[in-house]
Amino acid sequence: MPGLPSTRNRSLRIEASDRERLEPLLEAARAAGLSSEPIRLGETDDALIQGDAFAVLPRLPSASVDLLIADPPYNMGKDFGLMQGKRMDEADYELYTLSWLRAALPLLKPEAGIYVCSDWRCSGSVERALLAAGLILRNRITWEREKGRASDRNWKSVHEDIWFATISGAYRYEAEAVRQRRRVRAPYRGADGLPKDWGEGPEGRYRDTAASNLWTDLCVPFWSMSENTSHPTQKPEKLIAKLILASTEAGELVLDPFLGSGTTAVVARKLGRRFIGIEMDGEHCLAALRRLELAAGDQRIQGYEDGVFWERNSGPRKR
Repeated sequence: MPGLPSTRNRSLRIEASDRERLEPLLEAARAAGLSSEPIRLGETDDALIQGDAFAVLPRLPSASVDLLIADPPYNMGKDFGLMQGKRMDEADYELYTLSWLRAALPLLKPEAGIYVCSDWRCSGSVERALLAAGLILRNRITWEREKGRASDRNWKSVHEDIWFATISGAYRYEAEAVRQRRRVRAPYRGADGLPKDWGEGPEGRYRDTAASNLWTDLCVPFWSMSENTSHPTQKPEKLIAKLILASTEAGELVLDPFLGSGTTAVVARKLGRRFIGIEMDGEHCLAALRRLELAAGDQRIQGYEDGVFWERNSGPRKR
């Protein structure tokens, strides 16, 4: 018999009462995925759809999406619930990526941003697919996930990539919305004795810097974090918050065709954006619905406070 979880374990657990309460919403998500009718959204609507992205995307309204965030199954043998990961060769994974991109691109507005997640094995395939789709590559973000298995025969893998692309030159990037706040440990003062390029407040000495394409301030969700779920490749809410704040304004529409346990939807709701999330697996949809329910009463995003992203294991000092 397995032992009881630690009292400090805050991972999401779906209780029988949650399942019963959320079943009507889950049934609506299933029905939306099974229907063949066009999916229509109002100006304030969100949509969580249980289904295959390749079947659902053609039913969505064209030129309606302001931001595409895609975290497709990486080219690895992981269990994603209904979808079992199966390793492909690079050419096949590139064609797979290109096929869902071509299904999603007609839904985007001309000024929309596109972010596609990958690990080091499939990063080249993703890059080539983005170029083959006629997109403009803007950057490759590399983020440290820290978690990873050590090996006696290879370097421990602790990073992943996010490719940033656009359809045109008229795209949004809100630099002020994603500034990084860092502690100043060796403060420098000018000849006048005043702080040089740093400030001081109740939270201590700090410097706000422009966001770079190397992110070392993230924590992968784990058992002591309330955002943690059983999904094998869950992204941190803080990571998704950076993408949404950089590339959308309040009220705009974010599409995630591989929603998983709902991180994109949850962060969109917390930040006042609308979302369309597509996910095949019912248990992951259920987790997303429960997280959305919890987000209604808790808008916090770990590591994002006072309108800035704090470096890892840091934040404002509470008096």
